[in-house]
Amino acid sequence: MKTLHYCEEVKFMTSIRTDLAVEARELYSQQNEDMTGIESESYKENGIEITRVRITSPSGEKKVGKPMGNYITIEASGIRDRNPEFEELVSQKLSDEIKRLLNLNRDSNVLVVGLGNWNITPDSLGPKVVDRIMVTRHILELIPDQVDERVRAVCAIAPGVLGITGIETVEIIKGVVDRVKPDAVIVIDALASRKTHRIGTTIQIADTGITPGSGIGNKRMGINQETLGVKTIAIGVPMVVYAHTIGRDSLEVIIREFSNQATPGTEFYKMLKGMDQSQLDAMVNQVLSQDMGDLVVTPKEVDTLIDDVARIISEGLNLALHDNISLEESRRFMH
Repeated sequence: MKTLHYCEEVKFMTSIRTDLAVEARELYSQQNEDMTGIESESYKENGIEITRVRITSPSGEKKVGKPMGNYITIEASGIRDRNPEFEELVSQKLSDEIKRLLNLNRDSNVLVVGLGNWNITPDSLGPKVVDRIMVTRHILELIPDQVDERVRAVCAIAPGVLGITGIETVEIIKGVVDRVKPDAVIVIDALASRKTHRIGTTIQIADTGITPGSGIGNKRMGINQETLGVKTIAIGVPMVVYAHTIGRDSLEVIIREFSNQATPGTEFYKMLKGMDQSQLDAMVNQVLSQDMGDLVVTPKEVDTLIDDVARIISEGLNLALHDNISLEESRRFMH
């Protein structure tokens, strides 16, 4: 899981934790009018909303706590309905966005990396996606004459986490990259959101790479073009939300409702209107952070959500990484 790289420079976000650029932009725009260095556009089609956020300058980086680059968010709340036809639509949208970012040619070689700990359900998204990827590099090397010309060289790994391997994840990936020499690396990981409705229903694609482990305060070395030497695309889905964030948002709603009902000019009204973010955080911390630190919350149906999202992402990748291949053909290859 990854988190903000520049939190210490973004005053308004010191108590807000999110990996999604669309949420970081929303939070900043609520309190600031100057959006210089931050571009955004969105559209909705067939129940799927796509938002593109582009950070274009160092000032934009500091405002939203995200490195310069492109962030595409696919929001599809219908994923929870488990409708196969809708899931195929989401996979196709994901495929289209990946193709736009990668611009592959016929001979491109791609490495897919599933980050995360397969022993912890909310963090097992990456390994589960890798398990469903249509890997073909070995086939193209061993029996190239028998391979459909639409198939590209794709390989995949799930390197585990530092606590299991004792090796920094980026060191493992770098070793593979140096040996395989891919034209692009795609990393998949679980993220953190500040909105519960986005858990398991929102996919973020970024061309800025990722920092595994830092979404839960355990920041590791970054996995990006700078560290790997090749184009690196990150795909993530929020699978957890901080209890602190839920408590803080709940307090804001309560305060807003009481403020609307309180008589203007009274001490009670002035107290409500005068509460700042630090006071809200202090109140939440009294309940959540005294004995065990901040809690990370995930839905009870997270195992089902993980399986569904892993299938959607893997099928989107299979469509994107191979030329004009259909879902039926990729499924047949996998089974």
